[in-house]
Amino acid sequence: MKKITLLTFILAAFSLSSFAQEGLNQDYNKFSIDLGLGVAKASTPVSENVPFDTKMQDLAFELGARYMFNDKFGLKVSGLYFESTNTNNSGPERNAEIFRGNLEGVANLGNILGFREFTQRFNLLFHAGAGITNISLPANVPAANQSETNLNFMGGITPQIKLSDRFALNLDLSVIGTLDQNLSLDGYVTNQTRNFDGMVVSATAGLSIYLGSNDKHADWVNNSPEKMFGERVSELEEQIAKLERDLQDTDKDGVADYLDREPNTTSGVAVNTKGESIDRNQNGIPDELESSLEKMYVTKEYASETYFAGGVEGVKPDANDNLINVYFRFDSTQPEYYSLDAINQIVKYMRAHPEAEAVLTGYADQIGNSNYNKRLSENRAKKVYDIVIASGIDESRLSYRGGGVDDSVDKNSEEARQIVRRVSFELK
Repeated sequence: MKKITLLTFILAAFSLSSFAQEGLNQDYNKFSIDLGLGVAKASTPVSENVPFDTKMQDLAFELGARYMFNDKFGLKVSGLYFESTNTNNSGPERNAEIFRGNLEGVANLGNILGFREFTQRFNLLFHAGAGITNISLPANVPAANQSETNLNFMGGITPQIKLSDRFALNLDLSVIGTLDQNLSLDGYVTNQTRNFDGMVVSATAGLSIYLGSNDKHADWVNNSPEKMFGERVSELEEQIAKLERDLQDTDKDGVADYLDREPNTTSGVAVNTKGESIDRNQNGIPDELESSLEKMYVTKEYASETYFAGGVEGVKPDANDNLINVYFRFDSTQPEYYSLDAINQIVKYMRAHPEAEAVLTGYADQIGNSNYNKRLSENRAKKVYDIVIASGIDESRLSYRGGGVDDSVDKNSEEARQIVRRVSFELK
């Protein structure tokens, strides 16, 4: 009874432990099929004074289905089948069929003991549980009972070697003890007095086949404190870098960029609390600049043309030399406000040259999955494409594409990565 109570407690602990894993990465597969082929030995019970021996040589087949609640604990349903044979030549010929079926708790010792900190190829599982063992004798054996089914308890260890994200080689060693087994391997009824009357040892080798849509299985996921701490530090560094970027004052007008609605204000021009140049008559020219122009007898039309346009003939060579770009923040398809001037230059050029065509190419930095960044770069190009069309340029004159990751800068420099999150133009 004490053994049963202890095993029940262990299984309950395996099940309840899943609720103690809050905050860990759950982006992994949990189901697997475990196959095994090897040898087994049924050592007891054997009748006294009967020449009957067994060895670790009987061919055994094992099949299991496993579900992991988290990266450390799970449950497994498994079965083992083999024929126990008498290796004593002077004894009776007996081929007892033995089958056991079990529900087991599984502990991923590799993750519990921190294997992921030093290896991604080797792992170790422990499993224990309860179930049934059935022993059947051939019909021609003169036994009192031809078959018997009893309760069993078992435990074992399973070293694993990772072959890929979908397969792992497993080597399993298990010991099964059967309660109150009266039918002996030689076919006679015994009167055993030990707690575990039947004893079976098995050793199998096979494959763990991982099922699911994620890249990794719970057996191999790394949820070590060091890794999670490192990820949290990276998140905090990114947040601090964002704060630093937001607090910059690019145009030196006294308003931080995250509040500045006009981050490219002309130097020396008075601005309001939102960073916008003062333009009371709403003619597009800052009042201070307009006042100076008037004193120099320059018309507003000429000032507007020279200040904003600056001529459009230089746009094409600048664009084709990657000097005109639209920039984006991290993991975003919304252009930075100050980049709208680049779009405006392209629109002005294409209006002035109705025959001109443009190819828009988007890029992403090196952070993240390459497939995701490929889609992100294309979505950025599509966003700018939509803005240019909305500005009056016919879509037949435009095309866009995703250039994927631009790895021309240092991956560890946030400021350098800002430069490559962009959409560039090629004017034809």
